[in-house]
Amino acid sequence: MRGIHCSTLSVALLALLIPGLTGAETITLEECLRRAASGSYSLAVAAHDKRIATENIAQAQSGYLPRIDFQGGYTLQAAPQAVEIAGRAVETQDANFGFFGITATQTIYDFGRTASRLQRATLMQDSVSRDYNAREKDVILQVVEAYYGILEAQKVLTAADEEIAQRSDHLRVARNLFEQGVVTRNDLLQAEVKLADSRQKRLAAANRLENRWLFLNHLVGQPLAFRAEPEEKIDPSAGVHAEGTEDKALASRPEIAALTRMVEASEAEVAEIRTGYYPELFAKAGIDYVENSKVREQAIYSATVGIRVNLFDGLATTSRHRQAVEAMSKQRDSLRLAKEQIRLELSTALNDKQVAAERVKTIETAIRQGEENLRINRDRYKEQVGTATDVIDAQTLLTQIRTDYYRAVFDHQVAIARVRKAMGEL
Repeated sequence: MRGIHCSTLSVALLALLIPGLTGAETITLEECLRRAASGSYSLAVAAHDKRIATENIAQAQSGYLPRIDFQGGYTLQAAPQAVEIAGRAVETQDANFGFFGITATQTIYDFGRTASRLQRATLMQDSVSRDYNAREKDVILQVVEAYYGILEAQKVLTAADEEIAQRSDHLRVARNLFEQGVVTRNDLLQAEVKLADSRQKRLAAANRLENRWLFLNHLVGQPLAFRAEPEEKIDPSAGVHAEGTEDKALASRPEIAALTRMVEASEAEVAEIRTGYYPELFAKAGIDYVENSKVREQAIYSATVGIRVNLFDGLATTSRHRQAVEAMSKQRDSLRLAKEQIRLELSTALNDKQVAAERVKTIETAIRQGEENLRINRDRYKEQVGTATDVIDAQTLLTQIRTDYYRAVFDHQVAIARVRKAMGEL
C-alpha cells in the first residue's frame, strides 16, 4: 500500500510540473492573429515610425507661428568705453553691465515654403500609416504560414510515427520468419536498418515542428517555450475567384496607397525646395536692454518689417532641387514596380491555390491505393510469395503519399491566404 501511495503521489507531482499531462491548451489561428496584432516585435518597431511622422507635422506647422528668442548675460570689461570731448575722456558705459534681449519674428509670406513643407509632412504621415498597415498584413500572412506549418509538421510527425509502427511490425514478422528459418538474415538486417532510418526521419520531423513553434511564438510575441494544441480548421476557398482580382488588388493594397502618398510627398518637397530661390517677407519685434548708468534709455524697443533673400549659397539650393527631382522620379518608378510585383504576386498565388487544390484531390485517391498496396505486400510477405523489399517499398510509398497529402492540404490553405493578402483582404 505504501508503494502504491508513493507512486500515485509521484504521478500527481509530475502532472503539476508538466502541464501537457493534464490537457494541452488549445489555440486557434484567430487567437494567434490577435496576439500578433498586440505583441509582434516588428510591428512594435514600425509603430515608432507613425509617431515620428506625426511629430514631423507639428514641426512643419511651426512655420506658421512666430519664433521668440531670448538672450542675456553679464559683461566684465577691463575699462569702460569712452569718447574724447574737448580733450577730455568721457565714459559712455559702465565697466561691467548686464544685458538681455527678446525678439519675436513672424514670417509674413514665403511663397508657399511652409505650406509645401506641411503638405509633405502630412503626406509622409499618411504614407507611413499605410505602410504600417502593409506590414500588419505581412505579419498576418507569416502567422498563417507558421500556424499551418505547425499543423503540417504535426501531421508529418504522425505519418513518421505510423511508419515506425509499420516497420516495427515488419521487423517482428521478419524476426519470426527468420527464427523459423523461412527467410535469410538479410531480411532481418534490412528491417532493422529501415526502422532506424524511420526513427531518424522522425527526429528530423520533430525538430522541424519545434522550429516552427519557435517561429510562431516569435511572430506573436509570446514566450518561445509556449506550446498549445492548434485547432485544425480548414478554411474553404469559396469567394476567392480570379475575375477582377487584379484591379481590386491594386485598389486595395496599402503598399500602393503608401507609395502614392510618397510620390505626392516628393512632389511637395520639390515645390518646397524651389521656394529657396524666392525672398521671404518677415516682421520682427524686440526689446534690447543694456545696463548703463551713463545713458537715459537703457531699454530699446523696436519693430521691423523686412525682406530676406539668399543671393548665393554655393549652388546648394540648385543641388537640393535636382536631388529632390531625382527622388521624385525614383518614387514614381517604385510605384510602377510595386504594381507589377503585386500583379506577379497575385498571379502566382492564384496558380499555387489551383495546383494545391488539384494535388489534394489527386492524393486523396492515392492514399487509399497506397494503404491497399501495403496490405497486399504485407500479406504476400507473410505467405512467402513476396519479398521484404516489396513491403518496405510499400511502407515508404505510403508515408510519402501521406506526407504529400498533408503538405498539399496546408499549402492550399496558405495559398488562399496569399491570394487574399495579394488582394488586400487579409
